[in-house]
Amino acid sequence: MKFSEEIRRRRTFGIISHPDAGKTTLTEKLLLFGGAIQEAGAVKSNKIKKGATSDFMEIERQRGISVATSVLAFEYKDIKINILDTPGHKDFAEDTFRTLTAVDSVIVVIDVAKGVEEQTEKLVEVCRMRNIPMIVFINKLDREGKDAFELLDEIEQKLNLTVTPLSFPIGMGYDFKGIYNIWEQNVNLFTGDPRKDIEETVEISDLSSNELDDLIGEKAAGNLRDELELAQGVYPEFNKKDYLDGNLQPVFFGSALNNFGVRELLDCFISIAPTPRPKDSDTRKVEPDEKDFTGFVFKIHANMDPKHRDRLAFVKIVSGKFERNKPYLHVRHGKNLKFSSPNAFFAEKKEIVDVSYPGDIVGLHDTGNFKIGDTLTEGETLQYKGIPSFSPEHFRYINNADPMKSKQLEKGIDQLMDEGVAQLFVLEMNGRKVIGTVGALQFEVIQYRLEHEYGAKCTYENLNVHKACWVEPEDAKSEEFKDFKRVKSKYLAKDKRGQLVFLADSAFSLQMAQQKYPSIKFHFTSEF
Repeated sequence: MKFSEEIRRRRTFGIISHPDAGKTTLTEKLLLFGGAIQEAGAVKSNKIKKGATSDFMEIERQRGISVATSVLAFEYKDIKINILDTPGHKDFAEDTFRTLTAVDSVIVVIDVAKGVEEQTEKLVEVCRMRNIPMIVFINKLDREGKDAFELLDEIEQKLNLTVTPLSFPIGMGYDFKGIYNIWEQNVNLFTGDPRKDIEETVEISDLSSNELDDLIGEKAAGNLRDELELAQGVYPEFNKKDYLDGNLQPVFFGSALNNFGVRELLDCFISIAPTPRPKDSDTRKVEPDEKDFTGFVFKIHANMDPKHRDRLAFVKIVSGKFERNKPYLHVRHGKNLKFSSPNAFFAEKKEIVDVSYPGDIVGLHDTGNFKIGDTLTEGETLQYKGIPSFSPEHFRYINNADPMKSKQLEKGIDQLMDEGVAQLFVLEMNGRKVIGTVGALQFEVIQYRLEHEYGAKCTYENLNVHKACWVEPEDAKSEEFKDFKRVKSKYLAKDKRGQLVFLADSAFSLQMAQQKYPSIKFHFTSEF
Protein backbone atom coordinates (compact mmCIF):
# COMPACT_ATOMS: atom_id res chain seq x y z
CA MET A 1 0.00 0.00 0.00
CA LYS A 2 1.29 3.45 -0.89
CA PHE A 3 2.49 5.86 1.79
CA SER A 4 -0.28 8.37 1.01
CA GLU A 5 -2.94 5.66 1.31
CA GLU A 6 -1.55 4.56 4.68
CA ILE A 7 -1.95 8.12 5.94
CA ARG A 8 -5.45 8.40 4.53
CA ARG A 9 -6.64 5.28 6.29
CA ARG A 10 -5.61 6.43 9.75
CA ARG A 11 -7.82 8.07 12.37
CA THR A 12 -6.33 8.98 15.73
CA PHE A 13 -8.69 10.31 18.36
CA GLY A 14 -9.27 10.65 22.07
CA ILE A 15 -12.44 10.07 24.05
CA ILE A 16 -13.12 12.66 26.73
CA SER A 17 -15.81 12.86 29.38
CA HIS A 18 -16.61 13.45 33.03
CA PRO A 19 -15.92 10.34 35.16
CA ASP A 20 -18.73 7.78 34.93
CA ALA A 21 -20.26 9.07 31.70
CA GLY A 22 -19.30 5.76 30.10
CA LYS A 23 -16.07 6.55 28.32
CA THR A 24 -14.27 3.30 29.09
CA THR A 25 -17.38 1.29 28.19
CA LEU A 26 -17.63 3.08 24.85
CA THR A 27 -13.94 2.37 24.18
CA GLU A 28 -14.57 -1.31 24.89
CA LYS A 29 -17.52 -1.46 22.50
CA LEU A 30 -15.57 0.24 19.72
CA LEU A 31 -12.88 -2.42 20.14
CA LEU A 32 -15.59 -5.03 19.89
CA PHE A 33 -16.52 -3.80 16.40
CA GLY A 34 -12.91 -3.98 15.37
CA GLY A 35 -13.00 -7.63 16.44
CA ALA A 36 -10.29 -6.66 18.89
CA ILE A 37 -11.95 -8.24 21.91
CA GLN A 38 -14.45 -11.04 21.97
CA GLU A 39 -16.40 -10.09 25.05
CA ALA A 40 -16.34 -6.55 26.37
CA GLY A 41 -15.92 -6.47 30.15
CA ALA A 42 -18.33 -3.93 31.58
CA VAL A 43 -16.63 -1.56 33.95
CA LYS A 44 -19.34 -1.44 36.57
CA SER A 45 -20.06 -5.05 37.44
CA ASN A 46 -17.51 -6.40 39.88
CA LYS A 47 -18.67 -9.94 39.11
CA ILE A 48 -16.69 -9.99 35.90
CA LYS A 49 -13.16 -10.44 37.12
CA LYS A 50 -11.85 -9.66 33.66
CA GLY A 51 -12.12 -5.90 34.07
CA ALA A 52 -12.10 -3.56 31.14
CA THR A 53 -9.27 -4.08 28.66
CA SER A 54 -8.13 -0.50 28.77
CA ASP A 55 -7.69 -0.19 32.55
CA PHE A 56 -4.54 -2.00 33.50
CA MET A 57 -3.30 -0.54 36.75
CA GLU A 58 -4.43 -2.15 39.97
CA ILE A 59 -5.59 1.17 41.43
CA GLU A 60 -7.86 1.62 38.40
CA ARG A 61 -9.40 -1.79 38.94
CA GLN A 62 -10.09 -1.03 42.59
CA ARG A 63 -11.73 2.30 41.90
CA GLY A 64 -13.22 1.68 38.47
CA ILE A 65 -11.48 4.70 36.96
CA SER A 66 -8.94 5.10 34.18
CA VAL A 67 -5.70 6.57 35.48
CA ALA A 68 -3.09 5.92 32.83
CA THR A 69 -3.69 7.00 29.28
CA SER A 70 -3.61 3.85 27.26
CA VAL A 71 -3.43 3.46 23.53
CA LEU A 72 -5.76 1.09 21.75
CA ALA A 73 -5.58 0.33 18.05
CA PHE A 74 -7.81 -1.73 15.81
CA GLU A 75 -8.88 -2.08 12.19
CA TYR A 76 -12.46 -1.53 11.07
CA LYS A 77 -13.58 -1.60 7.42
CA ASP A 78 -9.95 -1.20 6.34
CA ILE A 79 -9.50 1.93 8.45
CA LYS A 80 -6.74 1.85 11.08
CA ILE A 81 -8.14 3.42 14.23
CA ASN A 82 -6.00 4.59 17.16
CA ILE A 83 -7.87 5.51 20.33
CA LEU A 84 -6.08 7.35 23.10
CA ASP A 85 -8.02 6.58 26.24
CA THR A 86 -7.72 9.56 28.58
CA PRO A 87 -8.26 9.61 32.34
CA GLY A 88 -11.68 11.12 33.08
CA HIS A 89 -10.92 11.74 36.73
CA LYS A 90 -10.20 15.42 37.30
CA ASP A 91 -7.10 14.69 39.36
CA PHE A 92 -5.43 13.49 36.19
CA ALA A 93 -6.30 16.51 34.08
CA GLU A 94 -2.67 17.24 33.26
CA ASP A 95 -2.15 13.83 31.67
CA THR A 96 -5.32 14.33 29.64
CA PHE A 97 -4.31 17.80 28.41
CA ARG A 98 -1.05 16.34 27.17
CA THR A 99 -2.81 13.51 25.40
CA LEU A 100 -4.97 16.05 23.58
CA THR A 101 -1.79 17.32 21.90
CA ALA A 102 -1.51 13.93 20.18
CA VAL A 103 -5.03 13.44 18.82
CA ASP A 104 -6.50 14.58 15.49
CA SER A 105 -10.10 14.58 16.69
CA VAL A 106 -12.18 13.87 19.77
CA ILE A 107 -15.38 12.11 20.83
CA VAL A 108 -17.07 13.75 23.82
CA VAL A 109 -19.25 11.43 25.91
CA ILE A 110 -22.16 12.93 27.84
CA ASP A 111 -24.43 11.20 30.35
CA VAL A 112 -28.10 11.60 29.38
CA ALA A 113 -29.21 12.13 32.99
CA LYS A 114 -26.41 14.38 34.22
CA GLY A 115 -25.89 16.40 31.07
CA VAL A 116 -22.78 18.56 30.77
CA GLU A 117 -20.51 18.21 33.81
CA GLU A 118 -17.59 20.31 35.01
CA GLN A 119 -14.77 18.10 33.81
CA THR A 120 -16.31 17.94 30.33
CA GLU A 121 -16.36 21.74 30.21
CA LYS A 122 -12.65 22.00 30.99
CA LEU A 123 -11.60 19.42 28.45
CA VAL A 124 -13.83 20.77 25.68
CA GLU A 125 -12.34 24.20 26.29
CA VAL A 126 -8.87 22.79 25.59
CA CYS A 127 -10.17 21.20 22.37
CA ARG A 128 -11.79 24.47 21.31
CA MET A 129 -8.59 26.42 21.89
CA ARG A 130 -6.89 24.07 19.45
CA ASN A 131 -9.84 23.74 17.01
CA ILE A 132 -9.94 19.97 17.37
CA PRO A 133 -12.94 18.47 15.50
CA MET A 134 -15.42 16.98 17.99
CA ILE A 135 -18.27 14.49 17.78
CA VAL A 136 -20.65 14.28 20.77
CA PHE A 137 -22.07 10.95 21.94
CA ILE A 138 -24.98 11.16 24.37
CA ASN A 139 -24.88 7.94 26.38
CA LYS A 140 -27.14 5.80 28.61
CA LEU A 141 -30.40 6.39 26.70
CA ASP A 142 -31.89 3.25 28.21
CA ARG A 143 -32.09 5.18 31.51
CA GLU A 144 -34.39 8.04 32.39
CA GLY A 145 -32.73 11.32 31.50
CA LYS A 146 -33.14 14.79 30.06
CA ASP A 147 -35.11 15.48 26.91
CA ALA A 148 -33.05 15.40 23.69
CA PHE A 149 -33.65 19.08 22.87
CA GLU A 150 -32.86 20.13 26.43
CA LEU A 151 -29.54 18.29 26.18
CA LEU A 152 -28.67 19.78 22.80
CA ASP A 153 -29.38 23.27 24.20
CA GLU A 154 -27.26 22.59 27.24
CA ILE A 155 -24.35 21.42 25.08
CA GLU A 156 -24.59 24.57 22.96
CA GLN A 157 -24.75 26.90 25.95
CA LYS A 158 -22.37 25.32 28.44
CA LEU A 159 -19.76 24.06 25.99
CA ASN A 160 -20.16 26.89 23.52
CA LEU A 161 -20.55 24.49 20.58
CA THR A 162 -22.71 24.53 17.45
CA VAL A 163 -24.39 21.14 17.29
CA THR A 164 -26.30 19.19 14.67
CA PRO A 165 -27.89 15.82 15.57
CA LEU A 166 -26.99 12.99 13.16
CA SER A 167 -29.14 10.47 15.01
CA PHE A 168 -32.22 10.96 17.15
CA PRO A 169 -33.67 8.90 20.00
CA ILE A 170 -37.13 7.37 19.80
CA GLY A 171 -38.39 7.74 23.36
CA MET A 172 -36.09 7.47 26.36
CA GLY A 173 -35.49 5.40 29.48
CA TYR A 174 -38.47 3.14 30.06
CA ASP A 175 -40.04 4.01 26.66
CA PHE A 176 -36.80 3.84 24.74
CA LYS A 177 -37.62 2.23 21.38
CA GLY A 178 -34.54 2.88 19.34
CA ILE A 179 -32.69 5.42 17.26
CA TYR A 180 -33.44 7.08 13.97
CA ASN A 181 -30.15 7.48 12.12
CA ILE A 182 -30.36 10.81 10.25
CA TRP A 183 -26.94 10.25 8.68
CA GLU A 184 -27.93 6.96 7.02
CA GLN A 185 -31.73 7.36 7.08
CA ASN A 186 -32.62 4.17 8.89
CA VAL A 187 -34.14 3.02 12.16
CA ASN A 188 -32.41 0.78 14.66
CA LEU A 189 -34.85 -0.78 17.12
CA PHE A 190 -33.82 -1.34 20.71
CA THR A 191 -34.64 -4.78 22.09
CA GLY A 192 -32.30 -4.78 25.07
CA ASP A 193 -30.45 -7.78 23.66
CA PRO A 194 -27.02 -6.46 22.64
CA ARG A 195 -26.33 -9.35 20.25
CA LYS A 196 -29.46 -8.72 18.18
CA ASP A 197 -29.34 -4.94 18.34
CA ILE A 198 -26.18 -4.51 16.34
CA GLU A 199 -27.31 -6.21 13.18
CA GLU A 200 -30.90 -5.22 12.78
CA THR A 201 -31.53 -1.85 11.20
CA VAL A 202 -34.50 -1.06 9.00
CA GLU A 203 -33.94 1.34 6.15
CA ILE A 204 -36.58 4.10 6.06
CA SER A 205 -35.96 6.82 3.53
CA ASP A 206 -39.46 8.25 3.63
CA LEU A 207 -40.49 9.26 7.13
CA SER A 208 -44.12 9.79 6.17
CA SER A 209 -44.60 6.15 5.17
CA ASN A 210 -46.76 3.83 7.29
CA GLU A 211 -43.78 1.54 7.69
CA LEU A 212 -42.61 3.71 10.58
CA ASP A 213 -46.00 3.40 12.35
CA ASP A 214 -45.88 -0.38 12.01
CA LEU A 215 -42.38 -0.49 13.46
CA ILE A 216 -42.68 1.69 16.54
CA GLY A 217 -46.39 2.39 16.96
CA GLU A 218 -48.40 5.41 15.83
CA LYS A 219 -47.80 7.57 18.87
CA ALA A 220 -44.02 7.17 18.89
CA ALA A 221 -43.91 7.60 15.10
CA GLY A 222 -45.90 10.82 15.31
CA ASN A 223 -43.57 12.15 18.02
CA LEU A 224 -40.49 11.24 16.03
CA ARG A 225 -41.76 13.02 12.91
CA ASP A 226 -42.51 16.18 14.90
CA GLU A 227 -39.17 16.11 16.67
CA LEU A 228 -37.17 15.53 13.49
CA GLU A 229 -39.01 18.36 11.76
CA LEU A 230 -38.24 20.63 14.68
CA ALA A 231 -34.59 19.50 14.75
CA GLN A 232 -34.18 20.21 11.05
CA GLY A 233 -35.66 23.66 11.57
CA VAL A 234 -33.48 24.54 14.57
CA TYR A 235 -30.09 22.98 13.83
CA PRO A 236 -27.81 23.62 10.85
CA GLU A 237 -27.33 20.93 8.25
CA PHE A 238 -24.18 18.87 8.65
CA ASN A 239 -21.26 20.29 6.72
CA LYS A 240 -17.99 18.37 6.74
CA LYS A 241 -15.75 21.40 6.32
CA ASP A 242 -17.33 23.16 9.31
CA TYR A 243 -16.87 20.03 11.38
CA LEU A 244 -13.19 19.68 10.39
CA ASP A 245 -12.54 23.35 11.15
CA GLY A 246 -13.94 22.81 14.64
CA ASN A 247 -17.02 25.00 14.02
CA LEU A 248 -19.75 22.33 13.95
CA GLN A 249 -20.22 19.32 16.23
CA PRO A 250 -22.37 16.36 15.13
CA VAL A 251 -24.29 14.58 17.91
CA PHE A 252 -25.17 10.88 18.23
CA PHE A 253 -27.39 9.17 20.78
CA GLY A 254 -27.02 5.64 22.16
CA SER A 255 -26.28 3.31 25.03
CA ALA A 256 -22.68 2.08 25.10
CA LEU A 257 -23.37 -0.54 27.77
CA ASN A 258 -26.00 -2.15 25.53
CA ASN A 259 -23.81 -1.64 22.49
CA PHE A 260 -26.57 0.44 20.99
CA GLY A 261 -25.96 3.36 18.65
CA VAL A 262 -22.22 2.65 18.75
CA ARG A 263 -22.02 1.24 15.21
CA GLU A 264 -23.78 4.33 13.84
CA LEU A 265 -21.26 6.53 15.61
CA LEU A 266 -18.30 4.50 14.33
CA ASP A 267 -19.50 4.32 10.71
CA CYS A 268 -20.05 8.06 10.56
CA PHE A 269 -16.77 8.70 12.39
CA ILE A 270 -14.61 6.81 9.88
CA SER A 271 -16.20 8.66 6.98
CA ILE A 272 -15.96 12.22 8.36
CA ALA A 273 -13.16 12.27 10.95
CA PRO A 274 -9.87 13.87 9.92
CA THR A 275 -6.88 11.87 8.78
CA PRO A 276 -3.60 12.83 10.51
CA ARG A 277 -3.26 16.61 10.66
CA PRO A 278 -0.22 18.88 10.28
CA LYS A 279 1.42 20.18 13.46
CA ASP A 280 3.25 23.39 14.36
CA SER A 281 6.85 23.24 15.47
CA ASP A 282 9.09 26.07 16.64
CA THR A 283 10.43 26.58 13.11
CA ARG A 284 7.64 25.62 10.71
CA LYS A 285 4.43 23.69 10.16
CA VAL A 286 5.04 20.00 9.48
CA GLU A 287 2.73 18.14 7.07
CA PRO A 288 2.03 14.41 7.56
CA ASP A 289 2.92 13.46 3.97
CA GLU A 290 6.52 14.73 4.16
CA LYS A 291 8.90 11.87 3.56
CA ASP A 292 11.17 12.56 6.56
CA PHE A 293 10.06 11.15 9.90
CA THR A 294 9.23 13.45 12.84
CA GLY A 295 7.38 12.71 16.06
CA PHE A 296 7.13 13.81 19.69
CA VAL A 297 6.82 12.19 23.13
CA PHE A 298 3.51 13.05 24.77
CA LYS A 299 3.57 10.49 27.56
CA ILE A 300 5.98 8.28 29.43
CA HIS A 301 4.82 5.24 31.31
CA ALA A 302 7.12 3.38 33.67
CA ASN A 303 6.78 -0.28 34.55
CA MET A 304 4.03 -1.32 32.20
CA ASP A 305 5.21 -4.79 33.03
CA PRO A 306 5.99 -5.01 36.78
CA LYS A 307 8.29 -8.01 36.18
CA HIS A 308 10.63 -5.93 34.01
CA ARG A 309 11.71 -2.45 34.93
CA ASP A 310 10.79 -0.79 31.71
CA ARG A 311 9.79 2.69 30.72
CA LEU A 312 7.86 3.24 27.57
CA ALA A 313 7.85 6.60 25.84
CA PHE A 314 4.73 7.12 23.74
CA VAL A 315 5.58 8.87 20.49
CA LYS A 316 2.98 10.36 18.14
CA ILE A 317 4.21 10.19 14.55
CA VAL A 318 3.58 13.49 12.79
CA SER A 319 5.25 12.95 9.42
CA GLY A 320 7.12 10.32 7.42
CA LYS A 321 7.62 6.65 8.24
CA PHE A 322 9.07 5.44 11.52
CA GLU A 323 11.25 2.40 10.86
CA ARG A 324 12.66 -0.10 13.28
CA ASN A 325 16.46 -0.06 13.76
CA LYS A 326 16.89 3.20 11.90
CA PRO A 327 18.80 5.95 13.75
CA TYR A 328 16.80 9.08 14.61
CA LEU A 329 17.93 12.37 16.09
CA HIS A 330 16.88 13.12 19.67
CA VAL A 331 16.71 16.88 19.22
CA ARG A 332 17.13 17.96 22.86
CA HIS A 333 20.19 15.73 23.42
CA GLY A 334 21.51 16.24 19.90
CA LYS A 335 22.35 12.55 19.56
CA ASN A 336 21.13 9.68 17.38
CA LEU A 337 19.19 6.79 18.88
CA LYS A 338 18.13 3.47 17.39
CA PHE A 339 15.12 1.43 18.46
CA SER A 340 15.23 -2.31 17.98
CA SER A 341 11.79 -3.10 19.39
CA PRO A 342 9.27 -0.32 18.86
CA ASN A 343 5.84 -1.36 20.14
CA ALA A 344 2.42 -0.89 18.65
CA PHE A 345 -0.56 -1.33 20.94
CA PHE A 346 -3.51 -3.52 20.75
CA ALA A 347 -5.56 -3.12 23.94
CA GLU A 348 -3.38 -4.78 26.61
CA LYS A 349 -1.16 -6.49 24.10
CA LYS A 350 1.90 -4.89 22.62
CA GLU A 351 3.57 -6.10 19.49
CA ILE A 352 6.82 -5.14 17.81
CA VAL A 353 6.34 -3.25 14.55
CA ASP A 354 8.74 -2.70 11.66
CA VAL A 355 7.16 0.42 10.27
CA SER A 356 4.60 2.95 11.50
CA TYR A 357 2.90 5.85 9.76
CA PRO A 358 1.68 9.37 10.62
CA GLY A 359 -1.17 9.23 13.12
CA ASP A 360 0.21 6.08 14.74
CA ILE A 361 1.49 5.93 18.29
CA VAL A 362 4.70 3.98 18.89
CA GLY A 363 5.97 2.89 22.27
CA LEU A 364 9.76 3.14 22.57
CA HIS A 365 11.65 1.41 25.35
CA ASP A 366 13.45 4.08 27.27
CA THR A 367 16.34 3.90 29.68
CA GLY A 368 15.92 7.50 30.77
CA ASN A 369 16.64 9.46 27.57
CA PHE A 370 13.17 10.87 27.15
CA LYS A 371 11.15 13.59 28.77
CA ILE A 372 7.65 14.65 27.87
CA GLY A 373 7.71 16.98 24.87
CA ASP A 374 10.93 15.59 23.34
CA THR A 375 11.06 15.59 19.53
CA LEU A 376 12.59 12.90 17.30
CA THR A 377 13.48 13.61 13.65
CA GLU A 378 15.56 12.27 10.79
CA GLY A 379 18.12 15.01 11.38
CA GLU A 380 16.22 18.28 11.19
CA THR A 381 16.42 20.28 14.42
CA LEU A 382 12.87 21.26 15.18
CA GLN A 383 10.94 21.11 18.42
CA TYR A 384 7.19 20.52 18.64
CA LYS A 385 5.56 22.91 21.01
CA GLY A 386 2.51 23.23 23.17
CA ILE A 387 3.02 20.63 25.90
CA PRO A 388 2.97 22.74 29.05
CA SER A 389 3.42 21.77 32.65
CA PHE A 390 0.85 23.47 34.89
CA SER A 391 1.34 25.02 38.29
CA PRO A 392 0.32 22.31 40.78
CA GLU A 393 -2.52 22.88 43.22
CA HIS A 394 -1.63 20.43 46.01
CA PHE A 395 1.71 20.21 47.78
CA ARG A 396 3.18 17.80 50.32
CA TYR A 397 6.58 17.02 51.74
CA ILE A 398 7.60 13.49 50.82
CA ASN A 399 9.52 11.52 53.45
CA ASN A 400 11.25 8.16 53.31
CA ALA A 401 9.44 5.66 55.56
CA ASP A 402 12.12 2.96 55.25
CA PRO A 403 15.75 4.17 55.58
CA MET A 404 17.06 0.89 54.13
CA LYS A 405 15.27 1.65 50.85
CA SER A 406 16.38 5.21 50.18
CA LYS A 407 17.98 4.30 46.84
CA GLN A 408 14.76 2.70 45.60
CA LEU A 409 12.79 5.74 46.71
CA GLU A 410 15.14 8.10 44.85
CA LYS A 411 14.85 6.07 41.68
CA GLY A 412 11.10 5.70 41.98
CA ILE A 413 10.47 9.39 42.50
CA ASP A 414 12.84 10.23 39.68
CA GLN A 415 11.07 7.97 37.18
CA LEU A 416 7.55 8.89 38.22
CA MET A 417 8.37 12.59 37.82
CA ASP A 418 9.79 12.00 34.32
CA GLU A 419 6.52 10.34 33.55
CA GLY A 420 4.74 13.58 34.41
CA VAL A 421 2.67 12.03 37.22
CA ALA A 422 3.55 14.99 39.44
CA GLN A 423 6.26 17.60 39.85
CA LEU A 424 9.16 17.53 42.25
CA PHE A 425 10.54 20.63 43.94
CA VAL A 426 13.65 20.60 46.12
CA LEU A 427 13.78 23.36 48.73
CA GLU A 428 16.87 25.57 48.42
CA MET A 429 17.11 26.05 52.16
CA ASN A 430 17.33 22.46 53.40
CA GLY A 431 17.06 20.19 50.36
CA ARG A 432 13.71 18.73 51.44
CA LYS A 433 11.62 17.24 48.67
CA VAL A 434 8.18 18.61 47.91
CA ILE A 435 5.75 16.95 45.53
CA GLY A 436 3.20 19.07 43.73
CA THR A 437 0.21 17.60 41.89
CA VAL A 438 -2.75 18.91 39.95
CA GLY A 439 -5.09 16.54 41.79
CA ALA A 440 -5.01 15.06 45.28
CA LEU A 441 -5.58 11.47 44.12
CA GLN A 442 -2.12 11.56 42.52
CA PHE A 443 -0.53 11.31 45.99
CA GLU A 444 -2.21 7.96 46.52
CA VAL A 445 -1.12 6.76 43.08
CA ILE A 446 2.49 7.78 43.80
CA GLN A 447 2.53 6.06 47.18
CA TYR A 448 0.97 2.93 45.71
CA ARG A 449 3.33 2.76 42.76
CA LEU A 450 6.46 3.47 44.82
CA GLU A 451 5.59 0.54 47.05
CA HIS A 452 4.45 -1.92 44.38
CA GLU A 453 6.87 -1.07 41.60
CA TYR A 454 9.99 0.08 43.46
CA GLY A 455 9.63 -1.55 46.88
CA ALA A 456 9.91 1.84 48.60
CA LYS A 457 7.62 3.30 51.24
CA CYS A 458 6.95 6.99 51.68
CA THR A 459 4.91 9.19 53.99
CA TYR A 460 3.57 12.68 53.34
CA GLU A 461 3.45 15.82 55.44
CA ASN A 462 1.16 18.69 54.67
CA LEU A 463 2.70 21.88 53.39
CA ASN A 464 0.85 25.11 53.04
CA VAL A 465 1.53 26.35 49.53
CA HIS A 466 -0.97 28.32 47.47
CA LYS A 467 0.79 28.23 44.08
CA ALA A 468 4.13 27.32 42.56
CA CYS A 469 5.44 29.99 40.17
CA TRP A 470 8.41 29.74 37.87
CA VAL A 471 10.63 32.75 38.49
CA GLU A 472 12.19 34.70 35.62
CA PRO A 473 14.32 37.71 36.61
CA GLU A 474 15.08 40.44 34.06
CA ASP A 475 18.62 40.51 35.35
CA ALA A 476 19.89 37.62 37.45
CA LYS A 477 22.66 39.82 38.93
CA SER A 478 20.41 42.72 39.99
CA GLU A 479 20.14 43.85 43.61
CA GLU A 480 16.36 43.40 43.40
CA PHE A 481 16.71 39.73 42.52
CA LYS A 482 19.30 39.19 45.27
CA ASP A 483 16.96 40.83 47.75
CA PHE A 484 14.08 38.64 46.57
CA LYS A 485 16.19 35.52 47.02
CA ARG A 486 17.25 36.59 50.50
CA VAL A 487 13.80 37.61 51.77
CA LYS A 488 11.97 34.64 50.25
CA SER A 489 14.74 32.08 50.80
CA LYS A 490 12.56 29.67 52.73
CA TYR A 491 9.96 29.65 49.94
CA LEU A 492 12.36 28.97 47.07
CA ALA A 493 12.90 25.61 45.40
CA LYS A 494 14.31 24.14 42.22
CA ASP A 495 12.23 22.03 39.85
CA LYS A 496 13.50 18.93 38.08
CA ARG A 497 15.24 20.95 35.39
CA GLY A 498 16.90 23.21 37.91
CA GLN A 499 14.61 26.18 37.26
CA LEU A 500 13.92 28.45 40.22
CA VAL A 501 10.40 28.16 41.64
CA PHE A 502 8.71 30.37 44.22
CA LEU A 503 6.28 28.46 46.46
CA ALA A 504 3.91 31.21 47.54
CA ASP A 505 2.07 30.37 50.77
CA SER A 506 -0.97 32.52 49.94
CA ALA A 507 -2.52 34.54 47.16
CA PHE A 508 -1.71 37.64 49.18
CA SER A 509 2.02 36.92 49.53
CA LEU A 510 2.23 36.22 45.78
CA GLN A 511 0.58 39.57 45.05
CA MET A 512 2.93 41.38 47.43
CA ALA A 513 5.97 39.75 45.82
CA GLN A 514 4.74 40.80 42.36
CA GLN A 515 4.35 44.41 43.55
CA LYS A 516 7.60 44.56 45.50
CA TYR A 517 9.77 43.00 42.77
CA PRO A 518 8.46 44.43 39.48
CA SER A 519 11.45 43.27 37.42
CA ILE A 520 10.77 39.60 38.21
CA LYS A 521 8.23 37.63 36.19
CA PHE A 522 6.18 34.90 37.87
CA HIS A 523 4.86 32.19 35.51
CA PHE A 524 2.11 29.64 36.17
CA THR A 525 3.09 27.23 33.41
CA SER A 526 6.49 26.10 32.20
CA GLU A 527 6.73 24.98 28.62
CA PHE A 528 8.13 21.50 28.85
